[in-house]
Amino acid sequence: MFEMVKVLGTISRAEFLLPNLGSLIMGLAWGAAPPMGVSELVVLMVLSFTIINLSSAIGAQANTLSDRELDSKDNRKKQLVNAMNTFGSSRLVIVLLVEFTFNLIAVLAFTLVQQNLTLLLLWLVGISLGCCYSLPPLRLKSRGWLAPISLILSLAIFPVLFAYYAFTNVMNLNFLMSLGGLALTVYGVIIPTEIRDYFGDKAMGIKTMTVRLGLAKASLMGIALLTIGAVLTTTAFLLEWIRAGHSWLSVFLFMIPVVVIFVLRKFRKLYSLSKKHAASENSVSVAEEIMRMAADNPRWIMLVTQAYSFISITLLLSRFLL
Repeated sequence: MFEMVKVLGTISRAEFLLPNLGSLIMGLAWGAAPPMGVSELVVLMVLSFTIINLSSAIGAQANTLSDRELDSKDNRKKQLVNAMNTFGSSRLVIVLLVEFTFNLIAVLAFTLVQQNLTLLLLWLVGISLGCCYSLPPLRLKSRGWLAPISLILSLAIFPVLFAYYAFTNVMNLNFLMSLGGLALTVYGVIIPTEIRDYFGDKAMGIKTMTVRLGLAKASLMGIALLTIGAVLTTTAFLLEWIRAGHSWLSVFLFMIPVVVIFVLRKFRKLYSLSKKHAASENSVSVAEEIMRMAADNPRWIMLVTQAYSFISITLLLSRFLL
């Protein structure tokens, strides 16, 4: 039993737990404010995090199920393929149905308790995009620019908005700016994942944004998105602290440029390798080097999301303690 739970964790991409926590923390930091009590805060956090994580697991499981054949041809995804073979497609479909039903009941209850229909609407659209990104017949991941749009909405916009509206109904313009920055950042750091899968996707005829643009242009786009996203997010937090009279807290914002510059150096290396690959007439050795380097992308995602989470926690503490 425990072994099957571990296998399901692999299929559900448990490594996304911390990035999902980042979505909750960011929504919480911007939405929660006194005089909310500690017990109310904790209950809302637990419910929001449970719903966001289960929704993420459903999307990851749908992706694993639909990409089983493609992943079997990628040696770096052996663990995922083996987990899928062990668990079985039929059993996973049943698990997906059970999880979806449970999650729907939880969201309905949460919506009624908070008397906020926005929560249900956000969840419905977000879970639909997350599943349709991979599953046929829509399979948005192979439909050009619909792929990045659906990915940004399901991974960044809707989870953070859900967490935000779990605590408040009031919209904050600085929050919207930070959300826009997060959205650009999220897709920016996801592009290396598409670069890693570029050769397999192209061979299978899957027209992701990176396949359409090519490796070099996709790398440049990642650099631009990550840079602009970091600027917007930093500016939003700075303006919020200035508005609240706590401008001295902006000293903590140094974490964002430090982390982003580190990741951008990796992106520049990918860009150089992409140009080298094109100049060498699709050299196999260069392609392997690109895939090997892009495979480190989960670490880059972790660095960026944890930096954003730290700043969000600082904002949250300043709201309640200062």
